[in-house]
Amino acid sequence: MTSAPTSPTEPGKEPTNFREFLTALGTPFVEVGGTIKGIFQVFGLTLYYMVRGRTRWRSIFEQCHEVGNRSVVFIAVTLGFLGMILIYQAGFQTLRITGDLQMLGGLFLQLLLREFAPTIAAMMIATRVATGMAAQIGSMVVTEQVDALRMCAAQPVDYLVVPRFIATTIMMVVLSIFAVLVAYSAGAMTAYFSFGLNPRTFVDMSFIGWFDIILGLSKATAYGMAIPIIACHAGLNVFGGSEGVGRATTNAVVNASLAVVFLDFVISGLGYVVLGLLS
Repeated sequence: MTSAPTSPTEPGKEPTNFREFLTALGTPFVEVGGTIKGIFQVFGLTLYYMVRGRTRWRSIFEQCHEVGNRSVVFIAVTLGFLGMILIYQAGFQTLRITGDLQMLGGLFLQLLLREFAPTIAAMMIATRVATGMAAQIGSMVVTEQVDALRMCAAQPVDYLVVPRFIATTIMMVVLSIFAVLVAYSAGAMTAYFSFGLNPRTFVDMSFIGWFDIILGLSKATAYGMAIPIIACHAGLNVFGGSEGVGRATTNAVVNASLAVVFLDFVISGLGYVVLGLLS
């Protein structure tokens, strides 16, 4: 006894496969959209409680120490080596092409202010600070300390996010300025010992204008606002115990790093558009 062959267009089979395909295709976009929506909700609540809430200076100073003081060595080592590498490579290529190193220091300083110092410093802060914030808040969620705050009629965003937001924004600007000084000093020493370039020649401010300073400070401020919001959002949405805390720290550093790259592109583009309109 033979059964009738199954038709490839059996009712309900193809629509199910197509529905599964659409689900698999759309799930990442839905997740990304939900994450972005949640981040902006935390950002809006943070701004609201900054205006309407009570300023907790002790918590802000503690977070300034956590974000700034404990990142100084990390930023100094990273930007110092970056400055030496960039100057060595740029000087070596310049000698091969033109042989004139007089503009090396001025162009390097302009590049530091516009791009490298705030962006690289923010990437380092994202890897060190964002993971810590997500882990701390995530652990509080797992141990039900955040629920205890809600039961006491206290907003977790007001107590946990606002001090970290203010402190990171301030210290990101300070660390970016520090990064410029460290990288430029390391570059000057490299130019002197590797190519014999006099530091007085290397230190050249003729290429620096207000646009470079404003652009660099704008990026540092934007990075300092984005990193704590993304990290705290990841921590507040922890689920699944200790495994969820590890997942939140990974999401925090990945999303914060992507935000830094995206903001770098947007602010640079807008800055050059404004400069073109004004010139």
